[in-house]
Amino acid sequence: MPARAKICGLTTEPAVAAALAGGASHLGFMMFEKSPRNIAPERAELLARAARGKAQVVAVVVDPDDAELDRIARLLKPDLIQLHGQETPARAREVAARTGVGVIKVVPVAESRDLDAAAAYEGVAEHLMFETRPPKGADRPGGHGVAFDWTLLAGRRFQRPWFLAGGLDPWNVGEAIAVSGAPLADVSSGVERGPGLKDPALISAFLDAVRRA
Repeated sequence: MPARAKICGLTTEPAVAAALAGGASHLGFMMFEKSPRNIAPERAELLARAARGKAQVVAVVVDPDDAELDRIARLLKPDLIQLHGQETPARAREVAARTGVGVIKVVPVAESRDLDAAAAYEGVAEHLMFETRPPKGADRPGGHGVAFDWTLLAGRRFQRPWFLAGGLDPWNVGEAIAVSGAPLADVSSGVERGPGLKDPALISAFLDAVRRA
């Protein structure tokens, strides 16, 4: 089956249009104040209207409390919640139950043994995501544009569909998919011309590269 792709950190109509025109399977909206891609649920809902029935709408959050989850679920009505913080398997289960939608759990990776953490989430999450472990002292868990060693995933099998993330761009995503075997690729900063500024041309190029992988 050909790989699919999620364009994350969307904030504008042209970027959403490029993602949909290119056949993105998932559109991600970041709801984390420290991110340059932060967006309010109300604004995300307006942008997401074009995606309904065409792509999965993903709310990306970092250690959200229940009030934040309730607000996002009510206003955005996402298809999936992406947990990008320190959420435990028990908390991931609570989030899924509270919102009534599937969960994507991000697993930070720097070395082979980090992948073992995925096992605890496979009975809870609908999808896994393997993202580069953030540098020490970073104020946010992702979006740094740095890749980890894709060979760590080569030959690994998981019970859930999984995304490869971290440092991907239109020029390396084909190799990344070939090396890792990823069924899904996730990109944010790799299709930007500046922090938080998505470039529709780069989005199109990324999705073209995924299709060719």
